[in-house]
Amino acid sequence: MASMSHSSIALGGASASASDYLRSSANGVTGVSLRALGRRTMVTATTRSSNNLYVTARLKKGKKFDHPWPANPDPNVKGGVLSYLSEFKPLGNAQKPVTLDFERPLVELEKKIVDVRKMAEETGLDFTEQIITLETKYRQALKDLYTHLTPIQRVNIARHPNRPTFLDHIHNITDKFMELHGDRAGYDDPAIVTGIGTIDGKRYMFIGHQKGRNTKENIMRNFGMPTPHGYRKALRMMYYADHHGFPIVTFIDTPGAYADLKSEEKGQGEAIANNLRTMFGLKVPILSIVIGEGGSGGALAIGCANKMLMLENAVFYVASPEACAAILWQTSKAAPEAAEKLRITSKELVNLNVADGIIPEPLGGAHADPSWTSQQIKIAINENMNEFGKMSGEELLKHRMAKYRKIGVFIEGEPVEPEKKINMKRRDAVASTSRNLEGEVEKLREQILKAKEASPESEVELSSEVLNEMIEKLKSDIDEEYTKAAKAMGLEERLAATREEFSKANAEEHLMHPVLIERIEKLKEEFNARLSEAPNYESVKAKLDMLKDFSRAKAASEAASVKKEINKRFQEAVERPEVREKVEAVKAEVASSGASSFEELSDELKEKVLKTKREVEAEMAVVLKSMGLELEAVKPNLKEVVAESPNENIQEKLEKLNREINEKIEEVVRTPEIKSMVELLKVETAKASRMPDQGSQKIEALEMQIKQKIADALSMSGLQEKQEELEKELAAARELAGEESDESVKDDDDDEDGSGSGRSEIINPSFA
Repeated sequence: MASMSHSSIALGGASASASDYLRSSANGVTGVSLRALGRRTMVTATTRSSNNLYVTARLKKGKKFDHPWPANPDPNVKGGVLSYLSEFKPLGNAQKPVTLDFERPLVELEKKIVDVRKMAEETGLDFTEQIITLETKYRQALKDLYTHLTPIQRVNIARHPNRPTFLDHIHNITDKFMELHGDRAGYDDPAIVTGIGTIDGKRYMFIGHQKGRNTKENIMRNFGMPTPHGYRKALRMMYYADHHGFPIVTFIDTPGAYADLKSEEKGQGEAIANNLRTMFGLKVPILSIVIGEGGSGGALAIGCANKMLMLENAVFYVASPEACAAILWQTSKAAPEAAEKLRITSKELVNLNVADGIIPEPLGGAHADPSWTSQQIKIAINENMNEFGKMSGEELLKHRMAKYRKIGVFIEGEPVEPEKKINMKRRDAVASTSRNLEGEVEKLREQILKAKEASPESEVELSSEVLNEMIEKLKSDIDEEYTKAAKAMGLEERLAATREEFSKANAEEHLMHPVLIERIEKLKEEFNARLSEAPNYESVKAKLDMLKDFSRAKAASEAASVKKEINKRFQEAVERPEVREKVEAVKAEVASSGASSFEELSDELKEKVLKTKREVEAEMAVVLKSMGLELEAVKPNLKEVVAESPNENIQEKLEKLNREINEKIEEVVRTPEIKSMVELLKVETAKASRMPDQGSQKIEALEMQIKQKIADALSMSGLQEKQEELEKELAAARELAGEESDESVKDDDDDEDGSGSGRSEIINPSFA
């Protein structure tokens, strides 16, 4: 290769000193004057080599950097004059409204309100009342919707494109803020923003994930997913804050750390781990606030704090619901169930001691009123920093360590469900037990609907085996949910101790001690009162509703089948030749007598009609007895007697007496003594259903005691005397009316919750 000479190069006849030239110590090539390069756009250099090599270079003049500095800066601008250097500027155009799927009913109401207002402006008519009604309806619908959000709906709100970002909140809550850049290793990651700001005169180091407010910003901010440079920048600022004694406030809003090849090569895992280790050694207060979604280690890398607060609709998870569903069920469509199982909402995480508090949001989410949300964050920061200000550096370290040491619950000695074992071995197992149960429930509901559509007027009969199996599964699931709820509420130890005492009392052949009954009642009341706070409350409520529906379906099915069987047997009894002949003979005599009413019949024929009637009733009583039903009595229908009586005041007295008796019975049943006895009766009945040979004497004794207590209370109230007087009046009214009332047979063998084997009324044949 030809060598280049070391002679100087003259450019345009201008002389230059040696210091003005670019020189390379590697090859000794004479450089070019920087001043000359600034003046010339084309430079041609000729070397004196034997090969006459010519080198031509074209230099493009660079564009001067345009600082975002106004011509007349305002020295009193919020944040100081250096805030003009910030790249985060107000958006030129307002963000487009985005409607989530579950918010569509609200949009329809908004549209109606706009249409009515437009109509009022165009026509000049007064639609104030209609507008107020629609606005009230809208506010109520908004309240109902946002107070009963599902986990997946909160995930969608946390990801809302218009949700306020870290810098939005910072500019709303700080008096001054100066952004600090760079990791001092050659890079500045825009996905993490750091800076020093003041709130009410106190300095803080702010560190947070920054998402974009539009597509352009999101691309620039990498959608809030930091690279290792971002975490190293955050680490540098943490050291800076620790050195100068600035409290640290971190804002978490990221789907996770950026997981591309380049980030992994540059040490993404090492950067996150280094942050985790360092944050546990900082002697300044650290407060973390989840303002959107906190995904995996990317969120935790700036989230190891003394306290972690969450906005009401924020979420914090180790894996997104979509990723979890894809791993467990091989489809992202199961994301709603995954979101529920992961327990990622603020309320659930506070119950699990992962988060330490909830910052409220306005109805509609933080994007509905960003300024108000920011002020709530400011209040939370001041309150918590005042608390931390009373702690020394060593106390802060111990407090931070204790927070993370108390997270988590260990369960030992419980058998693993078969379905879970299958899922451990086979990754293609599709559904959990609850999903299978929901599928079976849905199939059974469809079966009921089809049966109703086929015969809407008839009773729907379902297989008792299917219903019993479904009810047993639901009861088993509800027991498990109750156990989980008790653990979450901290009632597990008390529940176990009470259960042990109850088992000991049941093992002995005597009644339970009143103190134990009272303790069980108090524990039950406390559990029911706090059940809505449990993280699995929605699941418990849904399964209880399903159990109630299927219990009703079972009762209705059993009642329909019993009614059908009774009617069938009644028909068989009436159609027997000897009974039919007697009835037909009496009907013929009544028809030949020419009487138009029962009173016009002769005494002999009246006696014959009543005798035949009693024989038919006896046959029907035999039918009921053969089915295990007991006929208590055949009584005249008092309401019909009273209705036909000339004394109209008797019916009012009867209704009033019935009300008084019912109220008195309810009052007696609500007393602690009777209530305890009823609960004990339920327990003994359930125990006897499992062991039919035992407990019958105890149940009979309890029933007699309860009946006696109620009877004593009624007799002492003076209602018995009122009943006797009313019976005398009814007897007198019946004599005056001169006719017998229709008689009915009823089966009162209903169980305690009203879902017994059914109730049957017998319509007697007409003889007159």
